[in-house]
Amino acid sequence: MAAMATTLTSLSSTPKPSFLDHKSSFHGTPLASRFTPIKSSSQTATISMSLTPPYDLQSFKFQPIKESYVAREMTRRYMMDMITYADTDVIIVGAGSAGLSCAYEISKNPNIRVAIIEQSVSPGGGAWLGGQLFSAMVVRKPAHRFLDELGIQYDEQEDYVVIKHAALFTSTVMSKLLARPNVKLFNAVAAEDLIVKENRVAGVVTNWALVSMNHDTQSCMDPNVMESKVVVSSCGHDGPFGATGVKRLKSIGMIDSVPGMKAAHLALKALGQPNAIDGTFSEAERVQPEFVLAAAETEEIVDA
Repeated sequence: MAAMATTLTSLSSTPKPSFLDHKSSFHGTPLASRFTPIKSSSQTATISMSLTPPYDLQSFKFQPIKESYVAREMTRRYMMDMITYADTDVIIVGAGSAGLSCAYEISKNPNIRVAIIEQSVSPGGGAWLGGQLFSAMVVRKPAHRFLDELGIQYDEQEDYVVIKHAALFTSTVMSKLLARPNVKLFNAVAAEDLIVKENRVAGVVTNWALVSMNHDTQSCMDPNVMESKVVVSSCGHDGPFGATGVKRLKSIGMIDSVPGMKAAHLALKALGQPNAIDGTFSEAERVQPEFVLAAAETEEIVDA
């Protein structure tokens, strides 16, 4: 027992290697880390920590408001959003890592309105965790440049970088994206079908997610619509929306093949907007039809 106690004491006193130090390893082989921490002002942090809280917790009290005020604020603002985005520029179906990243890039232009439709109550898709419910997110280069733009720290290896927790990426891109005035996230909303008019994709058919899941248990529950110039489907591995949409477009003779995976680039091109890949192009070079599949959902249409 004494020997065990001595061993436990020595283990507890041994400092644990940091994930970001030069002793971090993968598969047991030490790899030199080229991680460069993002600089922050320690002076600012010290000042903010030393400030006195602006309120006295002992006498803290919420202001009384009527429940009807809460109901009116939520209802009015949501209805105004539905009116505003009933006819918008870009609709992105699916708020996972691909959909959020695509929306972030497109909405840099303040003149482009972007509506994100997410069937789940909580956006983020599977990007809250890595593979097998592990925490870390591995990002292949050169996508680390996007992480640099977002200000996300990572451990850098030769061909890839590692974010210590996937939720760090998802929460960061989401907070920056949703703060933009030209972006609206409609979560708990399902896209049930494409709108096709005059030989082009013109938007999506929508419904509350819970209603969409219970069409076979209730009587008639008609949907709503959102019209747009471009529709991006980024519903992930299990997302049927892209595959269903491709099958439909093929069945009516609108397409023979599937567009590529660079969703933000293709969406901007469909809008006739400048982008970092092709530069500026004319109206005649628009993508037809205006329906783009993003990231993992392209795997769903191999046999479509």
